[in-house]
Amino acid sequence: MSKPIRAILADDHALVRSTLANWFRGTTDIQVIAEVKSAEEALNECIRVPPDVLVMDIDMPGLSCFDAARTITARCPNIRIVFLSAFMHDRYIEEALAVGASGYVTKGQPPQAVTDAVRAAASGGTYFVPEVQARLVVDSNGVRLSGRRQTRISMLTPRELEVLRYIARGMSKKEIADTIHLSVKTVDNHSTSLMSKLDIHDRVELTRFAIREGLAEA
Repeated sequence: MSKPIRAILADDHALVRSTLANWFRGTTDIQVIAEVKSAEEALNECIRVPPDVLVMDIDMPGLSCFDAARTITARCPNIRIVFLSAFMHDRYIEEALAVGASGYVTKGQPPQAVTDAVRAAASGGTYFVPEVQARLVVDSNGVRLSGRRQTRISMLTPRELEVLRYIARGMSKKEIADTIHLSVKTVDNHSTSLMSKLDIHDRVELTRFAIREGLAEA
């Protein structure tokens, strides 16, 4: 008999975690080795006891799931990541693809969809719910969203996007620096750069812009 798929569940809602954990216990091939409530805890657990698959909610407070995913894949490249979200924003899907996601499942789907995604990811494949799959294009440049219009936000680097997301949550530069383990000066540089690229120089307007772009749900 083959070894079970080792999975870590990361979601800030205890009900979601327990529902998925109980569902997986009903399978014969998936073993939940940890349940955590933040992306930072997911990062720490993945380093401590690397799973085969990390199932991670996109919409958690604190460290961004995409920041955590980049660090996890850099330090533990064999871990596959499946994202969960109540939202299907283009920006979320694009960022998930950018960090090499093996799956994207919306919370409106039944638990079986998460099971299918975990199994596909563990076997080296991918699983995107039909609503997302229908919007993906595979070409010489890899996998991308079809028909995505170019906007000012597309000029931002991944780090600038994360800083923008934290600003939209109302976090100070020091709080952002502490969360993503950078100096306040570096965060200030990223903030200055993204404001220049977006041609927005007021924090309130910057927050409104982030909300319109779907960057401030968490």
